[in-house]
Amino acid sequence: MKIFNTFFMGGYECADHINRSGQRINLLKETQHDLRVAQDYKMLSSIGIKTVREGICWSEVETSPGLFNFSEVYNRMQAAEEYGIQQIWDLIHFGYPDGIYPTHPNFCERFAALCHAFAVFYSENSTQELYVVPINEISFLSWHSGDVRGTVPFAVNSGWDIKYHLCKAAIIGIKALKEADPDCVIILVEPLIKIHGNLQENAEQMHELNEHQFQAMDIIAGRMCPELGGSEEFLDILGFNYYWNCQWNIDDTPLDWPETLKRRTPLADLLQMAYKRYEKPIFISETGHFGSGRVEWIEGITQECLTAKKRGVDLNGICIYPVTDRPDWDDLSIFSNCGIWDLDIDGNRLPNIPYINAVEKAHAQFTNTNKILDFVLNFFKN
Repeated sequence: MKIFNTFFMGGYECADHINRSGQRINLLKETQHDLRVAQDYKMLSSIGIKTVREGICWSEVETSPGLFNFSEVYNRMQAAEEYGIQQIWDLIHFGYPDGIYPTHPNFCERFAALCHAFAVFYSENSTQELYVVPINEISFLSWHSGDVRGTVPFAVNSGWDIKYHLCKAAIIGIKALKEADPDCVIILVEPLIKIHGNLQENAEQMHELNEHQFQAMDIIAGRMCPELGGSEEFLDILGFNYYWNCQWNIDDTPLDWPETLKRRTPLADLLQMAYKRYEKPIFISETGHFGSGRVEWIEGITQECLTAKKRGVDLNGICIYPVTDRPDWDDLSIFSNCGIWDLDIDGNRLPNIPYINAVEKAHAQFTNTNKILDFVLNFFKN
């Protein structure tokens, strides 16, 4: 069953956290997507992409504890209606309002209130089904904020504690979403990674290390930490983010890409492993590269995803992330040249033609594959 408007999707940067310098960033504003959403959706539609990932920016919409202003979000909802765009909404994309953090005693209560308020607002103002990511990349966020002082609470040796509390908040938030809108679709998004050992590490040790990537989904599913009230019912769709640095050595050095030693585990194998673990519809919720490597990267991702689908993986999409280029979190003057459209100093969208051509070509391959599968299924039905 088709669950997204198009197989290829686009993601818009919406991180709104406090960076290492203690500065609140808002990439939605830095990229001017909040002002240029109609232009962005028109351009994305022109290359055949009709599904997007967006974020509400919690630090912006909660004007004071328990009070919310979704007017800017509403503008993007209206643009989606105009251009026939399906939206997936992140409620936490690394940022929280000032003064709270995952282990704060009021965090879960504040997040549940946000979830309930947004679901009610959405149901009253949109004709689309609500697709929502409660908390984006719990595994990464817990490491970034709990182990390497990347954002609040700027901790070390606290990654598990942060993860536990983020999962607790996610479970409470999902319940609040479902209470307000029983038909909303919950999407969990986590990195898909592979850690490679040296000769001295045994297989059991490496397996345990690689299992950590699934802890957040397992907790929310109730497979771990059952005292938090997780349930398999909270896993509607699963998204997996995959970039060039999602495979690394046990000493934390990333594997080269493009490869010279051919040590990487094929993405198709990783997708098959994740699908087998949960048996839920999955998609690649973020992927992309930068510079001239964008074309080669998406061509490789496409072939791996085609292989995964042929093996029976219920793979439903690939989200190019980001649609427009993004600045560095810790130095907003530095851009990555990683978008389908890059940005100039004034925020103008500059199309990367080779990348656009590669995305359109890749999208056509999945469209044709799906048409063939639909024909075969209909043939046997009749």
